[in-house]
Amino acid sequence: MLNAKNGCLKLETGEMDYIRFGSGKKILVMIPGLGDGLKTVKGMAVPFALLYRAMAKDFTVYVFSRRRELEPHMSTREMAKDLNLALKALGVANAAVLGVSQGGMIAQWLAIDYPDKVSRLILAVTLSRPNQTVREAVGRWLEMAERGDYKGIMLDTAERSYSPRRIRKARVEYALLGDLGRPKSFGRFITQAESCLTHNAYDELPRIACPTLVIGGEDDRIATGDASLEIAERIPGSALKMYGGLGHGLYEETPDFLRQVMKFCR
Repeated sequence: MLNAKNGCLKLETGEMDYIRFGSGKKILVMIPGLGDGLKTVKGMAVPFALLYRAMAKDFTVYVFSRRRELEPHMSTREMAKDLNLALKALGVANAAVLGVSQGGMIAQWLAIDYPDKVSRLILAVTLSRPNQTVREAVGRWLEMAERGDYKGIMLDTAERSYSPRRIRKARVEYALLGDLGRPKSFGRFITQAESCLTHNAYDELPRIACPTLVIGGEDDRIATGDASLEIAERIPGSALKMYGGLGHGLYEETPDFLRQVMKFCR
């Protein structure tokens, strides 16, 4: 039933890692957040399939990384163009799309520029334009990346993402892991982080015509809960789900997140 597969597409713009799992008739495309800049989904098909096994019966799920090699100053809109090429290469003509954090920024452009590819859209803990909170957070991560401070990026991201109960566990985990998973180069991360600070789809959000669900955390200390409210106001007819007491990492902390996604996609 899990039907897990690792793959790499050779696009005209470069190589892109992706994974696929599940055997359902409905197709769901997942676009992960900024952590993709540190590690792609290469080799992660089975772990993802086990983590999201509740989806495997009803959905065929694709998870796409950004290209392995990214040009400096590449925008989220250009990343959406790459994703469109990937969907075309795999013959995916129409799918529900879930974008989380920076993945949600890319998903916005996919729905705006390639509406035929998106039947339903879920935008989770993301924003349509930079605000002071995300500038401060991403700016700090860029400084850490420039000096190769991998552990610092991971710890600071966790501190800003999780509720007090979950953060205590995360501190212990990261202390034990140390530099395990540290990338050889921080170039991809820097390019993706910079794209968060230049992303601005605010004026074009009303062009999104497919059914849309916006999910946010009221205590989001990276994108902010207000950013989710703003997106929902800009997309005609969109639905909104806000979680009190949770922040940017709500998709890991509450099982209800997956239930909401599956319910909406069905």
